[in-house]
Amino acid sequence: MPRSLYRFIWQVSGAHQLWITVLSILLFAVGTSSLEVQRRVVNDALRGGIYRPILMLAGLYLGISIAEGLVKLCLNIYRNWVGERAVRALRQSVFVTGEGGTIAPVPDLTEGIQLSIVLEEADPLGGFVGEAFSEPVLQAGVLISVVGYLLYLQPLMALLVVFVFFPQIGFVPLMQNAINRRVQTRVGLLREMSGEIVGARGAIDGDGRQHTRIHAVFMQNMAIYKLKFSMNFLMNLMTQLGVTAILALGGYFVVVGKIEIGTVVAFLSGLSRINDPWGDLVTWYRDLQATRVKYRLLCDAQKLGAIAGEVGE
Repeated sequence: MPRSLYRFIWQVSGAHQLWITVLSILLFAVGTSSLEVQRRVVNDALRGGIYRPILMLAGLYLGISIAEGLVKLCLNIYRNWVGERAVRALRQSVFVTGEGGTIAPVPDLTEGIQLSIVLEEADPLGGFVGEAFSEPVLQAGVLISVVGYLLYLQPLMALLVVFVFFPQIGFVPLMQNAINRRVQTRVGLLREMSGEIVGARGAIDGDGRQHTRIHAVFMQNMAIYKLKFSMNFLMNLMTQLGVTAILALGGYFVVVGKIEIGTVVAFLSGLSRINDPWGDLVTWYRDLQATRVKYRLLCDAQKLGAIAGEVGE
């Protein structure tokens, strides 16, 4: 098993990552086009124009939404299939095949670590494989295309929206590093618990150390939850500041005749399109950092060979 998380991901799913990335590019390209359709429908309706073009635009919007949903469906199924193949490979790597096809544990692993890898650590590691490349491509693509469209509509309002998100560049990495330290401690505690159970051949806790570990895992989980949801609160606050800025500045521009009301609607919809991929990018970054910690711990516990060629279809 390579020391780099991304080298492992490329070994087990390199070709599939390319196709997943293509689907991701197609998804954000289709999704961004709906913003312009929304703007034109609102502006045409307020002008009191002919209804037929509005109906055609509404039908076009529905078609874009259906296409976007179908691409997203295919992408999600494909990503999870790739992730589950990686989970299967990680679990199989704990065992070796002996004479007559019998399966035995890898000898250099303790039974407790084997149990922890198979039951606890394989799922999040393998699950990240499916989105390792496609998620940042998809979400960054949505952000760039939507922000570019908003800059085209009204540069000052677009820049104001972008600046609202700047504080997150500072507090998100700091809070995520604190989460990572607790994730590493939690994984170590769970491995110790598994080893103790296997060593005692049952859930026996004569000296009380297991109860101490259980409480320590509880405390680590609660610390992770507090950091995670505090981060979400701050991110949501930034979003609401963006909505306030759009309503205030956009309302002023409409009153003085610099923009149409459809532009304000497009900005509000665009902010939602920015907020969702930004949140998904932050989630992906959190998962990346946590997965790197877990992967490093797994590599330290076991020196596996390259398994790219052993991943079954």
